[in-house]
Amino acid sequence: MPVLMITGTGTEVGKTVVTAAVAATALSAGRSVAVLKAAQTGVGPGEPGDADEVARLAGAVTAAELARYPDPLAPATAARRAGRAPVHPHDVAERAAKLATEHDLVLVEGAGGLLVRFDAAGGTLADAAGLLGAPVLVVASAGLGTLNVSELTARELRGRGLDLAGLVIGSWPARPDLASRCNLLDLPDVTGAPLLGAVPAGSAALDPAVFRASAPHWLAPRLDGTWDAEVFRVRAAP
Repeated sequence: MPVLMITGTGTEVGKTVVTAAVAATALSAGRSVAVLKAAQTGVGPGEPGDADEVARLAGAVTAAELARYPDPLAPATAARRAGRAPVHPHDVAERAAKLATEHDLVLVEGAGGLLVRFDAAGGTLADAAGLLGAPVLVVASAGLGTLNVSELTARELRGRGLDLAGLVIGSWPARPDLASRCNLLDLPDVTGAPLLGAVPAGSAALDPAVFRASAPHWLAPRLDGTWDAEVFRVRAAP
Protein backbone atom coordinates (compact mmCIF):
# COMPACT_ATOMS: atom_id res chain seq x y z
CA MET A 1 0.00 0.00 0.00
CA PRO A 2 2.55 2.65 -1.09
CA VAL A 3 -0.14 5.30 -1.67
CA LEU A 4 -3.18 5.80 0.55
CA MET A 5 -5.79 8.43 -0.29
CA ILE A 6 -7.50 10.00 2.72
CA THR A 7 -10.89 11.63 2.27
CA GLY A 8 -13.67 12.70 4.59
CA THR A 9 -17.42 12.40 4.61
CA GLY A 10 -17.43 16.21 4.68
CA THR A 11 -15.52 19.14 6.11
CA GLU A 12 -14.35 19.43 9.71
CA VAL A 13 -14.46 15.69 10.40
CA GLY A 14 -10.83 15.40 11.52
CA LYS A 15 -9.20 14.42 8.24
CA THR A 16 -5.91 16.22 8.86
CA VAL A 17 -5.52 14.87 12.40
CA VAL A 18 -6.23 11.34 11.18
CA THR A 19 -3.66 11.82 8.41
CA ALA A 20 -1.17 12.89 11.09
CA ALA A 21 -2.03 9.85 13.22
CA VAL A 22 -1.56 7.48 10.27
CA ALA A 23 1.76 9.18 9.45
CA ALA A 24 2.99 9.06 13.05
CA THR A 25 2.06 5.40 13.39
CA ALA A 26 3.80 4.48 10.14
CA LEU A 27 6.91 6.37 11.26
CA SER A 28 6.90 4.51 14.56
CA ALA A 29 6.84 1.27 12.56
CA GLY A 30 10.02 2.34 10.78
CA ARG A 31 8.49 3.46 7.49
CA SER A 32 9.38 6.62 5.58
CA VAL A 33 6.32 8.80 4.93
CA ALA A 34 5.33 11.61 2.57
CA VAL A 35 2.15 13.64 2.94
CA LEU A 36 0.66 15.34 -0.11
CA LYS A 37 -2.12 17.91 0.21
CA ALA A 38 -3.79 17.87 -3.17
CA ALA A 39 -5.18 21.41 -2.95
CA GLN A 40 -4.93 23.66 0.09
CA THR A 41 -7.65 26.29 0.41
CA GLY A 42 -8.32 29.02 2.94
CA VAL A 43 -4.63 29.63 3.66
CA GLY A 44 -2.52 32.59 2.62
CA PRO A 45 1.12 32.69 1.46
CA GLY A 46 3.54 31.71 4.19
CA GLU A 47 0.82 30.37 6.50
CA PRO A 48 1.02 26.72 7.58
CA GLY A 49 -1.35 24.43 5.71
CA ASP A 50 -2.69 20.95 6.44
CA ALA A 51 0.51 19.20 5.30
CA ASP A 52 2.50 21.40 7.66
CA GLU A 53 0.13 20.52 10.50
CA VAL A 54 0.64 16.83 9.78
CA ALA A 55 4.40 17.34 9.92
CA ARG A 56 4.12 19.27 13.20
CA LEU A 57 2.15 16.48 14.85
CA ALA A 58 3.65 13.40 13.22
CA GLY A 59 7.32 14.30 12.94
CA ALA A 60 9.79 13.59 10.14
CA VAL A 61 7.52 13.39 7.11
CA THR A 62 8.00 14.92 3.68
CA ALA A 63 5.22 17.52 3.42
CA ALA A 64 4.09 18.71 0.00
CA GLU A 65 1.29 20.74 -1.58
CA LEU A 66 0.27 20.93 -5.21
CA ALA A 67 -1.45 24.32 -4.95
CA ARG A 68 -3.00 26.68 -2.46
CA TYR A 69 -5.76 29.22 -2.80
CA PRO A 70 -6.75 31.92 -0.31
CA ASP A 71 -10.52 31.45 -0.17
CA PRO A 72 -11.91 28.67 2.09
CA LEU A 73 -13.91 27.06 -0.70
CA ALA A 74 -13.88 23.95 -2.84
CA PRO A 75 -10.60 23.89 -4.79
CA ALA A 76 -12.23 24.43 -8.20
CA THR A 77 -14.15 27.45 -6.91
CA ALA A 78 -11.18 28.82 -4.99
CA ALA A 79 -8.91 28.49 -8.03
CA ARG A 80 -11.43 30.27 -10.25
CA ARG A 81 -11.87 33.13 -7.79
CA ALA A 82 -8.13 33.53 -7.40
CA GLY A 83 -7.58 33.48 -11.16
CA ARG A 84 -5.12 30.63 -10.78
CA ALA A 85 -4.67 27.29 -12.49
CA PRO A 86 -6.62 24.47 -10.86
CA VAL A 87 -5.27 21.13 -9.75
CA HIS A 88 -6.26 18.19 -11.94
CA PRO A 89 -6.50 14.53 -10.89
CA HIS A 90 -3.57 13.58 -13.11
CA ASP A 91 -1.43 16.20 -11.31
CA VAL A 92 -2.26 14.54 -7.98
CA ALA A 93 -1.56 11.07 -9.34
CA GLU A 94 1.75 12.06 -10.92
CA ARG A 95 3.06 13.79 -7.78
CA ALA A 96 1.96 10.94 -5.52
CA ALA A 97 3.56 8.36 -7.81
CA LYS A 98 6.85 10.28 -7.75
CA LEU A 99 6.79 10.53 -3.96
CA ALA A 100 6.08 6.79 -3.81
CA THR A 101 9.41 6.09 -5.52
CA GLU A 102 11.16 7.82 -2.60
CA HIS A 103 9.03 6.79 0.40
CA ASP A 104 7.50 3.65 1.88
CA LEU A 105 4.10 5.33 2.28
CA VAL A 106 2.48 8.34 0.63
CA LEU A 107 -0.64 9.82 2.22
CA VAL A 108 -2.71 12.00 -0.09
CA GLU A 109 -5.15 14.20 1.79
CA GLY A 110 -8.14 15.49 -0.14
CA ALA A 111 -10.27 18.56 0.44
CA GLY A 112 -13.57 17.97 2.22
CA GLY A 113 -15.46 15.00 0.84
CA LEU A 114 -14.70 12.51 -1.91
CA LEU A 115 -16.45 14.36 -4.74
CA VAL A 116 -15.29 17.89 -3.97
CA ARG A 117 -14.18 19.28 -7.32
CA PHE A 118 -10.60 20.17 -8.12
CA ASP A 119 -11.27 21.65 -11.55
CA ALA A 120 -14.00 22.86 -13.89
CA ALA A 121 -14.15 19.44 -15.56
CA GLY A 122 -15.31 17.87 -12.30
CA GLY A 123 -12.07 16.09 -11.40
CA THR A 124 -11.98 14.74 -7.84
CA LEU A 125 -9.85 12.79 -5.41
CA ALA A 126 -11.76 9.70 -6.51
CA ASP A 127 -10.46 10.23 -10.04
CA ALA A 128 -6.89 10.53 -8.75
CA ALA A 129 -7.33 7.32 -6.75
CA GLY A 130 -8.57 5.58 -9.88
CA LEU A 131 -5.52 6.70 -11.87
CA LEU A 132 -3.24 5.27 -9.19
CA GLY A 133 -5.28 2.22 -8.24
CA ALA A 134 -4.84 3.43 -4.67
CA PRO A 135 -7.02 2.48 -1.69
CA VAL A 136 -9.08 5.16 0.02
CA LEU A 137 -9.40 5.67 3.77
CA VAL A 138 -12.59 7.48 4.80
CA VAL A 139 -12.64 9.75 7.85
CA ALA A 140 -16.11 9.98 9.36
CA SER A 141 -17.70 11.88 12.20
CA ALA A 142 -18.93 10.00 15.25
CA GLY A 143 -22.45 11.19 15.84
CA LEU A 144 -25.91 11.56 14.38
CA GLY A 145 -25.96 11.91 10.58
CA THR A 146 -22.74 10.06 9.88
CA LEU A 147 -24.38 6.85 8.65
CA ASN A 148 -25.97 8.41 5.58
CA VAL A 149 -22.89 10.28 4.32
CA SER A 150 -20.61 7.35 5.13
CA GLU A 151 -22.77 4.91 3.19
CA LEU A 152 -23.01 7.29 0.24
CA THR A 153 -19.24 7.66 0.18
CA ALA A 154 -18.77 3.89 0.34
CA ARG A 155 -21.25 3.34 -2.49
CA GLU A 156 -19.52 5.90 -4.68
CA LEU A 157 -16.12 4.31 -4.13
CA ARG A 158 -17.40 0.83 -4.94
CA GLY A 159 -19.35 2.12 -7.93
CA ARG A 160 -16.07 3.38 -9.32
CA GLY A 161 -14.32 0.09 -8.60
CA LEU A 162 -12.11 1.69 -5.94
CA ASP A 163 -10.80 -0.03 -2.82
CA LEU A 164 -12.35 1.29 0.39
CA ALA A 165 -9.62 0.51 2.92
CA GLY A 166 -11.84 1.29 5.90
CA LEU A 167 -13.11 4.08 8.10
CA VAL A 168 -11.60 6.05 10.96
CA ILE A 169 -13.66 8.22 13.28
CA GLY A 170 -11.90 11.55 13.17
CA SER A 171 -12.99 13.01 16.49
CA TRP A 172 -14.22 10.59 19.14
CA PRO A 173 -15.87 12.57 21.97
CA ALA A 174 -14.79 12.19 25.58
CA ARG A 175 -18.44 11.65 26.48
CA PRO A 176 -20.02 9.91 23.49
CA ASP A 177 -23.78 10.14 23.15
CA LEU A 178 -26.08 7.25 22.28
CA ALA A 179 -25.82 7.81 18.52
CA SER A 180 -22.02 7.82 18.62
CA ARG A 181 -21.88 4.61 20.61
CA CYS A 182 -24.36 2.86 18.33
CA ASN A 183 -22.49 4.05 15.24
CA LEU A 184 -19.48 1.98 16.22
CA LEU A 185 -21.51 -1.06 15.18
CA ASP A 186 -23.62 0.56 12.48
CA LEU A 187 -20.84 2.24 10.46
CA PRO A 188 -19.20 -1.04 9.38
CA ASP A 189 -22.64 -2.49 8.70
CA VAL A 190 -23.88 0.27 6.38
CA THR A 191 -20.56 0.77 4.58
CA GLY A 192 -19.38 -2.82 4.38
CA ALA A 193 -15.94 -1.63 5.48
CA PRO A 194 -14.00 -2.16 8.69
CA LEU A 195 -13.65 0.47 11.36
CA LEU A 196 -9.90 1.06 11.58
CA GLY A 197 -9.65 3.53 14.40
CA ALA A 198 -11.02 6.38 16.47
CA VAL A 199 -8.97 9.51 17.18
CA PRO A 200 -9.93 11.27 20.42
CA ALA A 201 -11.41 14.75 20.12
CA GLY A 202 -8.86 17.46 20.80
CA SER A 203 -5.86 15.36 19.82
CA ALA A 204 -4.41 18.17 17.70
CA ALA A 205 -3.86 20.16 20.90
CA LEU A 206 -1.60 17.48 22.39
CA ASP A 207 2.13 18.03 22.64
CA PRO A 208 3.56 16.50 19.45
CA ALA A 209 5.63 13.98 21.41
CA VAL A 210 2.49 12.81 23.23
CA PHE A 211 0.56 12.71 19.95
CA ARG A 212 3.21 10.50 18.34
CA ALA A 213 3.33 8.11 21.28
CA SER A 214 -0.47 7.87 21.41
CA ALA A 215 -1.28 7.56 17.71
CA PRO A 216 -0.66 3.81 17.38
CA HIS A 217 -3.25 3.20 20.11
CA TRP A 218 -5.89 4.99 18.01
CA LEU A 219 -5.44 2.93 14.82
CA ALA A 220 -5.94 -0.72 13.91
CA PRO A 221 -3.15 -3.14 12.91
CA ARG A 222 -3.95 -2.60 9.23
CA LEU A 223 -2.67 0.95 9.78
CA ASP A 224 0.30 -0.27 11.85
CA GLY A 225 -1.45 0.41 15.17
CA THR A 226 -2.77 -1.66 18.07
CA TRP A 227 -6.39 -0.40 18.31
CA ASP A 228 -8.99 -3.16 18.61
CA ALA A 229 -12.44 -2.30 17.26
CA GLU A 230 -14.26 -4.97 19.26
CA VAL A 231 -12.66 -3.97 22.56
CA PHE A 232 -13.42 -0.33 21.84
CA ARG A 233 -17.07 -1.12 21.05
CA VAL A 234 -17.49 -3.12 24.25
CA ARG A 235 -16.06 -0.30 26.35
CA ALA A 236 -18.34 2.25 24.67
CA ALA A 237 -21.43 0.02 24.52
CA PRO A 238 -24.77 1.79 25.19
